[in-house]
This record gives sequence, structure tokens and C-alpha cells, in this order.
Amino acid sequence: KATLTDVDGKLFEDNDERAIFFAKGVIETVKKLNWAPDIIHIHGWMASLLPLYLKEYYKDEPLFNESKIVTSVYEQSFDEQLNSQLIDKVKFDEIEEGHLQNLTTPNYVNLMKTAIDFSDGLIKGSKDLPDELEHYINAYEKPVLDYQYPEEFAEAYTEFYTTQILS
Repeated sequence: KATLTDVDGKLFEDNDERAIFFAKGVIETVKKLNWAPDIIHIHGWMASLLPLYLKEYYKDEPLFNESKIVTSVYEQSFDEQLNSQLIDKVKFDEIEEGHLQNLTTPNYVNLMKTAIDFSDGLIKGSKDLPDELEHYINAYEKPVLDYQYPEEFAEAYTEFYTTQILS
């Protein structure tokens, strides 16, 4: 009945496996549909492994050769850590260890850092981000769209996609 936390708000012990399953499940579904998306827009920590999997595990999949990944980064959504075995589970999929340094401590900030590392563009989805993520985003030379108010985001996102990501 619950998705990410139990009735007391505690993260489920298998959320690491759920995140891997989600990433691979989305990619496999798109493959089955034989649909080559121009942009894959990632929202939230549950989808944070998708950029890594798409760019590394599925790197030889021609359907995604032209696809760009945009990740929206939000305020911190949990304070705990996911299962510390996450890194070993990702290594099982033969993803190079050098790509996994942020997953040694699988907390919200490090999951989002992993998504940032493998994204083609970033959107600040919240007015305020954790300082560590704000600095991490600013250190990259990737297109970044600053926070947009709800009444303005549709036009801003469309312009960002067309002028910064697909150009």
C-alpha cells in the first residue's frame, strides 16, 4: 500500500532495489515500445539511477543514441540512507566502479549527484536546494535552468529543451 516509506515514514529497506528496478523497468518499457525519446526528464530520487543506467548499462542500445536526459533537482526529500549494499547491486550490472563513487553513501544528495553526473541538462525544481547540491550543479558546465514559478515553468521548460538541450 505504501511506495517509499512505511506508515511511520521510515524508508523501506529495499528502496535501493526498487530504484534499480524502476530505472531498468522504464528503459525496458521504452525499448518494447520501440520509441526513441528526444528527452527523458527525470524527477525525484527514485528515478535518480536512470541516467546512470541509460548512459552506462544501456550505452550500446541504438534506440537511445540521440536521447538527452534532463534531471530536475528538488529540496531534500529524505534524511536517512538507502541500503548500503546499493553500490554492490549496481556493480552486479557491470557498471564501472569509477562511476559509482557517490553511491558509497547512498543518501539523497549522493543519489542526486549520480543523476547529475549522467544528465545532459539540469533543472532546479525547488527554490532552495541543499547547499551541497547547489555547489555540485554550479561546478558543472551543463545547461541549467534555474527555478521557475509554476505559472512560468511550461514556457521556460520548452525554451530550455529547444535552445539548450536539443540544439
